[in-house]
Amino acid sequence: MGYRDTYDRWQADPEAYWLEQAEAIDWDIAPTRALYDRGDHIYEWFADASVNTCHNAVDRHVEQGNGKRVAIIYDSPITGNKSTLTYSELQAHVASLAGALVAQGVEKGDRVVI
Repeated sequence: MGYRDTYDRWQADPEAYWLEQAEAIDWDIAPTRALYDRGDHIYEWFADASVNTCHNAVDRHVEQGNGKRVAIIYDSPITGNKSTLTYSELQAHVASLAGALVAQGVEKGDRVVI
């Protein structure tokens, strides 16, 4: 399916199209609607859904057997430094940071800026 076909599908039924696209990620609570019109030109995507972004970005790749695949490539043209991080390594770093935040009293629902 090419760009034009995809674009035409989206235009024909945007709600169904975006709900179908949402199936590509893992949801804690799956959406029943794609876009909510809150009025006054305020819109919200997948408002009735709940998702764990870290799970979708890191954990599910490890669970699917892709832990050894490269997740992050660092390539600095200024310093000449290059390095890679696999999904398994990234998962370990994320778990370590999460543990450090918990040790500082951060709990579910807290907002943290790093």
